[in-house]
Amino acid sequence: MGIEVVAQTRKQQGTGASRRLRLVGKVPGIIYGGKKPAVTIEIDHNELFHKLRNEKFHASILTLKLDNAPEPVLLRAVNMHPWKPQVQHIDFQRVSADEKIHMKVPLHFVNAEISPAVKVSGGVVSHIMNELDIRCLPSDLPEFIEVDLSQLTVAHSMHVRDLALPKGVELSLKGTENPPVAAAQIPKLIAVEEEVAAEVAVEAPAASEVPTVKQQAKPEDEPVEDKKGGKPEKKAEKKTEKK
Repeated sequence: MGIEVVAQTRKQQGTGASRRLRLVGKVPGIIYGGKKPAVTIEIDHNELFHKLRNEKFHASILTLKLDNAPEPVLLRAVNMHPWKPQVQHIDFQRVSADEKIHMKVPLHFVNAEISPAVKVSGGVVSHIMNELDIRCLPSDLPEFIEVDLSQLTVAHSMHVRDLALPKGVELSLKGTENPPVAAAQIPKLIAVEEEVAAEVAVEAPAASEVPTVKQQAKPEDEPVEDKKGGKPEKKAEKKTEKK
């Protein structure tokens, strides 16, 4: 089921009127496009604020019920307060079933954990883009585009033209443009540790090259020196008793 937005025609215009609307929990906005004139509208703030937290609300065809008359629209712009969680203004565009639309849709990255870059090399995958510009008919508009990273390797990247697009969806690129979407690399700390370990392994001598020193045991007949510097003592000889 599509997302519905309830709105009423806004009769008062101007900055002062918009400020008064916000004070009573309303959001000023506008709907334009198609073969109809632009219409200023007002929407309940709390309902709209919670809908804006849904990713689908930003990249799908919405049903705007303006004075109970439904029509398909796209969200085109949202102005937020600089520091308060408050929607200041919102723009919607009407869509026609037989006219292609230009839209930015989110990217969903999958299978990074099983890619050679991560599973084999211990690398890290960076997301360079989070959304993609596309063109399509309203009926072909996807909620998101999936980016399969299962074949990504270290020191390589995936580009926009490598993506598998849904049926009826075109890229909004100029000429030979092909920007990167994601890349994989080894973290710097791990790379430095591996280099140091390799250098130590090269510099360390082999076990066969290390000279060994053997200590010779003192002969049993060697006299033992007195600790006080006296004459050396001779070992007591064993006496045998005659029977």
